[in-house]
Amino acid sequence: MTADRCDVVAVVTQPDRLGSRGRPAPRPVADCARDLGLPVLHLARVRDATAIAEILAYAADVLVVAAYGQILPVELMQGHRLGGVNVHASLLPRWRGAAPIAAAILHGDVETGVSIMRIEEGLDTGAVYATRAIPIPERATTLQLGAELASLGSTLLGEILDELAKGDLVHPEVQDDTQATYAPRLGRDDGRVDWRQCTASDVDRMVRALNPWPGVTALLAAREVRICAGEVLGGAKSPESPGAILLKGHDCVDVATASGVFRISEVQPPGARRMTAAAYLRGLR
Repeated sequence: MTADRCDVVAVVTQPDRLGSRGRPAPRPVADCARDLGLPVLHLARVRDATAIAEILAYAADVLVVAAYGQILPVELMQGHRLGGVNVHASLLPRWRGAAPIAAAILHGDVETGVSIMRIEEGLDTGAVYATRAIPIPERATTLQLGAELASLGSTLLGEILDELAKGDLVHPEVQDDTQATYAPRLGRDDGRVDWRQCTASDVDRMVRALNPWPGVTALLAAREVRICAGEVLGGAKSPESPGAILLKGHDCVDVATASGVFRISEVQPPGARRMTAAAYLRGLR
C-alpha cells in the first residue's frame, strides 16, 4: 500500500532514541513520513489523555496500526468512524504478541502469513478481516521473512481499507481463543545457547530467528561470543560432550551439541567486529 492510495492525515510513532555509541537510532517510519510531508506525532505513551486527544483531533476515519509495541486504549478505537485496524505478522490466533516472526522460525513452523484484524483491548484478540499465508523457506531469517511479510501485509491492508471504506466488511471472523499461542517480547536471555540443552537444530533456528535482536550468544573455547551465522552439519554425530570443538576449518568451527553438530561460520566477540569463527579461534592463541 502506498500513501497516495489513502489520505493519510498523520503518522504516530514512538520518540527518537539513542542507538549504538550514542548516535540516534534509525526511525524508518518517522523518516518516511517526513519525506512524504506528513505530520509526525512522537508519543511515548499512547494511553495518556493528552496523546489520545492529539490523535483524535485529526478526526480520521480509521486508525491503522503495525508493530507499534503498545496496547491501544479503547477511546482511540471508539473515536474513529471505522475503528482501528491492525496488521499482524502471523496467521492469528497463532503467535499473538510482540515477536510472531521469530516465534514461527524458532518453533519450526512450515508456514506463516499476515492477518488484518480489528483492534480490541486484548493482545491481538480482535476479529480478523483477512489473512494471507506463505510458506517459510528452510533457511529463512527473521529479517528476510519480515521483509516479505511487510510487503504482503501492505498489499492486503490496502485491499481491506478499500472494502471498509465501501462498507463491504461488516462481519470479520472471530478468533478461536482455544487455538491461541503467544510470542512474547524477546530479551537477551532468549538468545543464550546452552550446548548441553540445545540440539543443533535448536541452535540453527535461534541463529536465524534472533539476529539481529536479541542476538545469540554461546561459549566458544570457554569465552562468550555472539553467533552471527552457521548451520546444522547434516548427519553428523559427535562422541564428544556438548560444547566441545570438533573441527576447525578454514573459516568454520564445528561444535558438539546435545544432539548433532552445529557448524559456526561467523561470530562477533564482545567489543569487536564480526569475523569467521576460525579466525576468532586463531586470534585467541
